[in-house]
Amino acid sequence: MKTKIISIFLIALTTIVFAQEKQVTEGNINNLPVREHTITLREATVNKAGKDVMGMTVNGTIPGPTLAFTEGEYAVIYVKNEMSVETSVHWHGLLLPNFYDGVPYLNTPPIEPGHTQKYEFLIKQSGTYWYHSHTMLQEQSGVYGSIVIQPKEKSLEYDKELVLMLSDWTNEKPMSVLKNLKRGNEWYGIKKGTATPLNKVIARGAFGAQLNFWRQRMEGADIADVYYPAFLINGEENIEYADFKPGEKVRLRIIDGGASTSFWMTFGGEDPLLVSADGLDVIPVKKNKTFIGIAEAYDFIVTIPEDGKIEFKITAQDGSGTASAFLGTGKVLKAQEIPKPDKIGMMMKMAKMDMKMGAHALKYRPSKDERFKIKAEYGMQMDKMDGEMKMDHSKMSGMDMNKPKDTMAMSKMNHSNMTGMEMKKENTMPAMKMEGMDLFAEYNYDYLKSPEKTNYDKNVPVKEVLLNLTGNMNRYIWSMNGVPLSEADNIKINNKEVTRITFNNLTMMHHPMHLHGHFFRVININGDYSPLKHTVNVPPMQKVTLEFYGNNGDEAGDWFFHCHILYHMMGGMARVMSYDTPRDPRMDEFPASKIIAETDKWYSWGLADIASNNTAINLTTSNLRNQFNASFEYGWNKNLEGEFTYERYLHDYLRVFGGVNIENETRGSLDKLNTTAVVGLRYLTPYLFNLDVRVDNKLRPRIGLGRSIMIFPKLSVFGYYEYQIDLGFVNTLPTNKDFTSETVWSAGAEYMLSRNFSLMASYDNRFGAGGGLSVRF
Repeated sequence: MKTKIISIFLIALTTIVFAQEKQVTEGNINNLPVREHTITLREATVNKAGKDVMGMTVNGTIPGPTLAFTEGEYAVIYVKNEMSVETSVHWHGLLLPNFYDGVPYLNTPPIEPGHTQKYEFLIKQSGTYWYHSHTMLQEQSGVYGSIVIQPKEKSLEYDKELVLMLSDWTNEKPMSVLKNLKRGNEWYGIKKGTATPLNKVIARGAFGAQLNFWRQRMEGADIADVYYPAFLINGEENIEYADFKPGEKVRLRIIDGGASTSFWMTFGGEDPLLVSADGLDVIPVKKNKTFIGIAEAYDFIVTIPEDGKIEFKITAQDGSGTASAFLGTGKVLKAQEIPKPDKIGMMMKMAKMDMKMGAHALKYRPSKDERFKIKAEYGMQMDKMDGEMKMDHSKMSGMDMNKPKDTMAMSKMNHSNMTGMEMKKENTMPAMKMEGMDLFAEYNYDYLKSPEKTNYDKNVPVKEVLLNLTGNMNRYIWSMNGVPLSEADNIKINNKEVTRITFNNLTMMHHPMHLHGHFFRVININGDYSPLKHTVNVPPMQKVTLEFYGNNGDEAGDWFFHCHILYHMMGGMARVMSYDTPRDPRMDEFPASKIIAETDKWYSWGLADIASNNTAINLTTSNLRNQFNASFEYGWNKNLEGEFTYERYLHDYLRVFGGVNIENETRGSLDKLNTTAVVGLRYLTPYLFNLDVRVDNKLRPRIGLGRSIMIFPKLSVFGYYEYQIDLGFVNTLPTNKDFTSETVWSAGAEYMLSRNFSLMASYDNRFGAGGGLSVRF
């Protein structure tokens, strides 16, 4: 009876909550100005990077149109889906009711083909924001656009404004890109010239650093994963804005809408004035070379020169490409060139640091809380360094940078993040003198200062959340605390307490972390005046702390929280932040498990070696924990072997397997085939050797070891050794023999012609020497 009463109470409470929400968002809006927009999503052939490919457009363009609003208006947006697949739209950075946030199945229904969905909410803010699909990889295909919200009262002086939407473009199908990353193909790094083959490493005297990386199961320092033939500004590689007149002040609203590219932004002419970050005003500061992470937004005010036009230039973070916009007319005032990052130099510096890499992206026991153990074991041992530096950002909340005393105190402190910091133009502070500690020093937010205090009442309870950012490049799995989204519980939050999240990045990659429906404080040198953002870039092997309190009146529902590198999110680096409130009944037919399952999809690929001495085919299908393999090998001497196995990953490097092996009994004859059952384990060892240890149903143990190394760009060498012994536990041994054994070995080289084709030559002790073609599919 008691349970029934509680159930009735909860149902009644749910009805009241959603009735109130409906009254606010769908009720009487006669007293509010209403602004309506309609956007239509279509599949269409588009030309980017000189090639016609199938993309997804918004109102027929990539990017989609700018949606304009004024603070205080009531927004009504109709999204029409004229595509053949379901879609969604997320309103990135907007504070709105949970039901309209736009993550399909989590808090908003998906938009089915041929359907129109209505979004409506009060505009509570002003600034520069954007929208994009949150369905699979549609954002990469072109479903994104900008949002500009004018303030009720103008606070900045400028004459005109211009939105610049930055993006990256691939001529491949995005799912094909992700599959290529999952299989560990090196082609993207080779194609864009960022690979570090052994000859380059040795030429730089970095072989010791390379060995250190290999020992920790890493190929080398990495910056970005995907090859892009073009980077775009408002859909173009170079674009002119000649209508601006000399002397005009132009507000540039810049948004990084890339799927997996962060950019360096540089300006020709005088240094621009940075006035806003992620839609919110900051204390204006002159700043030219500025890093913009994926999904971030920055506003600058530039003055059109009297004697020329300004070049605004973006450079991909890994140096693989650029794009430019030109403002004004006349002689070009060129923007600063950003050199390519020195990846081998990064490896050499990192090898000298007190660092342990290789934290698991897929733990043995995902339900066990081991975040503090992971933090203590991996990374740069930040606690030790905090002690040496005598400074902890988390203790700076009471510091006022406007007070001379506090400024003096700050000038005596050293911190790795301060190198290159800019405060009111060119005011820098000394970095801690430790080898390599300036490696990622440019990637900080110390130049951002809120015009108002952002700190919270010290009496409000604080919930500390530690999130180690973890990843595995070999299988392309990304996670937090070694747990991908599909194996994680929701993070429970409470609108009556401050949630303080510390990111501890244990990977070689930058991770732009975005929390839906919220702004958070990014704790930096400015203490109480730390800036508010909706997306924060976490550099490699660095810590960043943020905190938030409530959700501006919309404290209900589940909110997505994820890395905004699209392929990292799909690889599992995401969580659901939950206020633990009743789920909107309008979502009853849309299970949240469906969006979570997107991060644990099955991917399939194959490899065929067609050579003069033998032919081999390998087929693989895999998700996070499970993998099926099928291999067939047939030699010129009629030696046939086939194997089917199922593998279960216990963690990143170790999996157990079982299956059957089929081979002909007598080489040269296919009359009789032997079938044996096999069980064993496969292990990725330090120095990146693939180890296979097994026993078959005749109790014959076998060990195999293989490795491939890129020694020149496009050219790799490989080798494999296998030893099997029969001790006579089942089979009858020949007279006077205590055991019999068999050894198989091969060695060869491969030259990559393209993503899917390679020339190869090898010697196999069974088949002899031969050469041919490798085909990846």
